[in-house]
Amino acid sequence: MEIKQTPFTITNGMIEKIAEIAELTGRISAVSQLYKNPTLRRKNRIRTIYSSLAIEQNILTVEQVTAVLNGKHVLAPPKDIEEVKNAYEIYEILDKLDMYSIDDLLKSHGIMMKGLINEAGEFRSNPVEVVDSKTREVIHFGTLPQYVHELVDKLLMWLKQTDVHPLIKSCVFHYEFELIHPFSDGNGRIGRLWHTLILSKWNSLFAWLPIESMIHKRQQQYYNAINYCNNACESTAFIEFMLEAIRDTLLEAIETIYSDEQVSEQVVEQDKLVEFCKEPRTRNEMQIFCSIEGRKKFNEKYLKPLLTSGKLAMTIPDKPNSKNQKYISSMK
Repeated sequence: MEIKQTPFTITNGMIEKIAEIAELTGRISAVSQLYKNPTLRRKNRIRTIYSSLAIEQNILTVEQVTAVLNGKHVLAPPKDIEEVKNAYEIYEILDKLDMYSIDDLLKSHGIMMKGLINEAGEFRSNPVEVVDSKTREVIHFGTLPQYVHELVDKLLMWLKQTDVHPLIKSCVFHYEFELIHPFSDGNGRIGRLWHTLILSKWNSLFAWLPIESMIHKRQQQYYNAINYCNNACESTAFIEFMLEAIRDTLLEAIETIYSDEQVSEQVVEQDKLVEFCKEPRTRNEMQIFCSIEGRKKFNEKYLKPLLTSGKLAMTIPDKPNSKNQKYISSMK
């Protein structure tokens, strides 16, 4: 079978972004607990699902998506709730999917669109138009249904045989998949899922990074890049857009990781101080224990949070500014 032609140009900007992404990925892999921390992984997965579905006009908030996945009752359209459950189910088996398999592609669509459309897990049987949700103008006609299976086969063969960098080929696949538009509905969701799958085979870190959230923030730019490439008959602009989104997702992840680590370290230090205060301690004794000279900094970082949470109590509560004031742990 002839391999599908996928025209694009590798630019200096792409090469620079690939180098940045590789460096950022290395930094995260070196310091992150992303693989080990189930809470952080679940949080990112929920953000992924929320963002990918929000692009498709699902109305649930991040909090509602979390509640649905925790088995709680949510007052929302049944269709939107079903979309969340389906998306979570397929993302949970992401590592078991073969990115070159047409059967796995159809299986993924079947799970993603289960109970939502009649042709879940099947290529569409009718022509389809892609309509701009704001202007209602037709911006693209999908491939005629009789040619869909063959073109998807060729695209998967290209994916398997190309020697271009995985970061580029994931973007090219994403664009070409949307161009074919092989399903009656759910093309965007599956295209983004497969993009994540391809990246996760390059580095497993990407299975837990919510790239979809960055696309959601730049949704109009996402559509503009696709439309521009449709008119140009090649995917260079879309690749550049997606590489920038991936880079920015990694930068955001690094900020989150360092922020979470700082919070965790502070909690550990606070717990040590509470243990130290099992016997009544003066403010000065506590500051020396924490190696903090500044009274204001000590108050903001330790004393106020611990008093507010009830972990520490004043020995003279009716005279908070007493020179004889001491603090004692109220934790058993």
